[in-house]
Amino acid sequence: MDDRYEQQRTSFGAAAQLYEQARPGYPDEVVDLLVTSGARRVVDLGAGTGKLTRVLLERGLDVVAVEPSAGMRAEFARVLPGVPVLAGRAEALPLDAGSVDAVVAGQAWHWVDPARAVAEVARVLGPGGSLGLVWNLRSTDEPWVEELDRVLGHARAPGEGDPEAPVVGLPFGPLERHEVTWRSELSPEAVVELVASRSYAIVLEPPQRERLLAAVRRLLETNPGTAGRDLVPMPYRTVCYRAVVGGPGIS
Repeated sequence: MDDRYEQQRTSFGAAAQLYEQARPGYPDEVVDLLVTSGARRVVDLGAGTGKLTRVLLERGLDVVAVEPSAGMRAEFARVLPGVPVLAGRAEALPLDAGSVDAVVAGQAWHWVDPARAVAEVARVLGPGGSLGLVWNLRSTDEPWVEELDRVLGHARAPGEGDPEAPVVGLPFGPLERHEVTWRSELSPEAVVELVASRSYAIVLEPPQRERLLAAVRRLLETNPGTAGRDLVPMPYRTVCYRAVVGGPGIS
């Protein structure tokens, strides 16, 4: 495994409060795209600070949160007191075989070993259980976001993964793909914090991180789409995938 990838994968605990403060949540409709109708007990895999957990709970689902990072679990407990969160990872889930109806993962599947994680997820699912994967991706519908991506491009490393091509495979059927578009409005400093919460920024040495964040601030101060604005538009594409154990194409 690439050293930089591993460094990024394990970086979030040290920035858990920033992650909670800066990262967006998920549109309510993603629940219908990730979880099959009739599912009741759902695992939120790589639950982080509970961004996706909250949307699942609002639907009245019985959610089992699983998170490998102690720092993220501590922040989860702070923002969702009384909601259990278990130590565990996709490759070794602390759950009995056939004990859940669905497993979902938000901003997380690119950090797992799919060869091991797929078998482990299938183990804990009951008959007809589903795996749902979701990523919030910045959209370049706003020209200033395209410029932001250029500023950030050199900082990215293999840990970012490719959410447009997740690896699942047998014993799951084909992945169904759906997309939800939405937007939020952020203060310029909130945009800077959003960048700072990314794994590639967290693992930079402090001088490099400050240079990166200074470049983001300069963009926000000078780009016609953001200069002088108290709030700037941040468009998102929320990309959802769902596959069912023994689904179509599986014999």
